[in-house]
Amino acid sequence: MTSDLPSLWTHEPHKHLEFKPGLRVADIDPDATPGFRGKKADAPELQAERNERFAELQEMLYANSRSGDTRSILLVLQGMDTAGKGGIVKHVVGAGNPQGIRYSSFGKPTEEELSHHYLWRIRNALPTGGHIGVFDRSHYEDVLIVRVHNLVPPPVWEARYDEINAFERELVDAGTTIIKVAMFVSLDEQKKRLAARLDRPDKYWKFNPGDIDERLLWPKYQEAYQAVLDRTSTDYAPWHVVPCNRKWYSRLAITPRLILAASRFRRRGGEEAAEVRIAPKRGAPRPSRGAPLFRLT
Repeated sequence: MTSDLPSLWTHEPHKHLEFKPGLRVADIDPDATPGFRGKKADAPELQAERNERFAELQEMLYANSRSGDTRSILLVLQGMDTAGKGGIVKHVVGAGNPQGIRYSSFGKPTEEELSHHYLWRIRNALPTGGHIGVFDRSHYEDVLIVRVHNLVPPPVWEARYDEINAFERELVDAGTTIIKVAMFVSLDEQKKRLAARLDRPDKYWKFNPGDIDERLLWPKYQEAYQAVLDRTSTDYAPWHVVPCNRKWYSRLAITPRLILAASRFRRRGGEEAAEVRIAPKRGAPRPSRGAPLFRLT
């Protein structure tokens, strides 16, 4: 729990944002700021505080791997164009050490990827021990865009929900903590952000004419996202539904979930602290076998 919680948060946002059966995508208010009673002006200081804590814990996670800890974290960011996935990567995950972060973006599959099972490219991008993997879009594209554009017959994508659940169960059992974030932006806000990409030369590279066509399919995407939430939010890999019209809020809301996941790696096997072996300076006495050379508290 961070020091800002008593004054500006009614509760940690990730607890409120976790998907609950019965929630309808149509009822999500992208302008909302669940759990937060502060103002936008409060966000920079709070984000800096949380980023600092995340960076400390991410370093511990990476350090533990140097002593044999194989656990990892996978952050899945899924949302429509302009929802702010890149902003989360830059302003939240970017606070960590890049050596311990593996970023992957999943766009249209290549010919090689299409020649394999759809999870093949996902498996190739999974984080190794001590790392945080970040998926900008993910395996859920194969039950979202594939469904909306009828790229495969319905029986094919229908079978994928259970297959994805089994895949994520496998990852969790192997020591990966999965954080799935469904990012929701309104149709009007998306229009503003797309227009901004055309107005700003430094953002023009982000503009894709195909994004305009996708807007015409908004109702179908809403249905597809509803199915994803209903059928793949599990107790071992739940979805977190985040309103994203206010970028500062979505960043504040997602960071605590990363902090919570990373904090579980402070201890390994019941030890009092994460231990890392670091070679002593030349000439320094060596500790006894099995003794830690450096302790992170």
